[in-house]
Amino acid sequence: MAHIETALRDLNRLDLLAGGDSAIHRLDPRAKVLVTLVYIVSVVSFGRYEVSGLIPFAIFPLVMVAVSGLPPGIVVRKLLVVLPFAALVGLFNPLFDREPLLSFGSLAVSGGWVSFVSIILRAALTVGGAVVLVAVTGFAGVCRALQRFGVPRAFVVQLLFLYRYIFVLGDEGIRMSRARELRSFAGRGMGLRAYGSLLGSLLLRTWDRAERIHMAMLSRGFQGEFHARRESSFGRREMAFTAGWCFLFMLLRFVNVPRLIGVLVTGVFR
Repeated sequence: MAHIETALRDLNRLDLLAGGDSAIHRLDPRAKVLVTLVYIVSVVSFGRYEVSGLIPFAIFPLVMVAVSGLPPGIVVRKLLVVLPFAALVGLFNPLFDREPLLSFGSLAVSGGWVSFVSIILRAALTVGGAVVLVAVTGFAGVCRALQRFGVPRAFVVQLLFLYRYIFVLGDEGIRMSRARELRSFAGRGMGLRAYGSLLGSLLLRTWDRAERIHMAMLSRGFQGEFHARRESSFGRREMAFTAGWCFLFMLLRFVNVPRLIGVLVTGVFR
C-alpha cells in the first residue's frame, strides 16, 4: 500500500504543479495538448530500427521542464514506473531478430537489440511528454482542451470523474489496509483469503463515497461543467508556440540530425 500511496501523492502533486505561473502554464491548454499530440505522433511514427533519429526529440520535454520550472525528479519517477513495461514489450526482440544490423569494430549488433532500444526510447519520450503536459496543464485543463476540440462533453465529464475516482478508490483502499493491519495479530487475517471480502467492501465503500461526493457537487450547482482556474484564449503566443514546435518536430522527423552531424564531422576531419 505504500507504493499506492506514493503514486497517488505524485498524481496529486502533478495537479498542484499545474497551478504554476510560468509562461508555459499561462498558455491556453489547447496549444499544449495539440503540440504534445503532434510530438507523440512524430515519435511513434519512426521505424522499429530507428534510434539516432529519436534522440533529438528529447529537447521538447527538457525545454518544457526547464522553462516551466518543474522538478525533474517527478518526471523521472514516472518514467521509472513505465520503462519496465516497455522493456517487457521488447524483451523477446533480441531472441527472434538475430540478423546483424550494426557493427562496432568486431562487435555485431542484431536488429533485435536495436529495436529493443528503440522501444525504450520511444516509451521514455512519449511518457515524458505526456507527464510534462499534465504537470503544466492539469488533467482538468487537458479535458477542457479536448472539449474545445470537439470531443463530446459526456465523454470529457466521464474522463474527469474517472480520474477523480482513482483518488477515492486509492484513499479508501489505504484506509482499509491500515485498518486490517491494526486489527491483525500474529499475521492472522493477512492471507490471500481475506482479499475477496476486502475487494467487495472496497467497491461498496468507494461507491457510497462517490455518491456522496456527487450529491455534494449537485447541491453546489454542478451542471456538468468544470470551471477553469484561469480563463485563457488561443492568441498570438499560442499560435507561435504551436507553429514553432510543430515545425521543429517535422524537421526532426524527416531530417536525421545526428546522422547529418556525423556526416559533416567525418567529412571535415577526413
